[in-house]
Amino acid sequence: MASNLDSVLKKNANDLAKELEVERILKAFKLNPYDILDLPITATEAEIKKQYRKKSLLIHPDKFKHEKGLEAFDFLKKAEDQLSDPAKRKDIDMIMTHARTQVLKAILGSGYSTNIPDDDPRISNLTPPFDQQVRAKGREILVEDELARRRKTKLAYANEGAEKAKQEAEVAARKRKVEDQAKWEERREERISDWRNFSSNKKAKKSKKNSHVLG
Repeated sequence: MASNLDSVLKKNANDLAKELEVERILKAFKLNPYDILDLPITATEAEIKKQYRKKSLLIHPDKFKHEKGLEAFDFLKKAEDQLSDPAKRKDIDMIMTHARTQVLKAILGSGYSTNIPDDDPRISNLTPPFDQQVRAKGREILVEDELARRRKTKLAYANEGAEKAKQEAEVAARKRKVEDQAKWEERREERISDWRNFSSNKKAKKSKKNSHVLG
């Protein structure tokens, strides 16, 4: 009886841990893969792979059913992919290093050094914690970069749209010119016929006028 109760309690505890992990990932800052994997920016490649494996096994959709479990798992995989790609990790690390520098400058003033370790007494007992401040500053920078990227993309689309509209207008203008030319050619015989009739009428009137004068 006690054994069965322990099993039920253990299962409930495991399910709760999985549910909390799904919720943590969904609430994590999506532009920072370190936040999603719950790792410091100093994590090694081996630590990243180990953490991903641990968390992916915990919330894998095949093993834990949650209405947003697949979404959380996708975020987790994307974060691991970003940090496993040297170029992408370099970009995110540059931003987080800049964030750390900004926080150090704000705390220590002009005498700060970027080589100060996280366990330095001057920053190890801060409120909020130093790592949390760095993550917050990194969030600000990442949001600014993302907004700038979106503005650039939007402008590019706008310029592309304007260029496309210009090209379409030029095509339409050429099409109208061709159509007008075709219509002009179609009425060539009609114009020639009209001119001949006009000339004939004019000659007839002149001949009639001359006959009156002579008579």
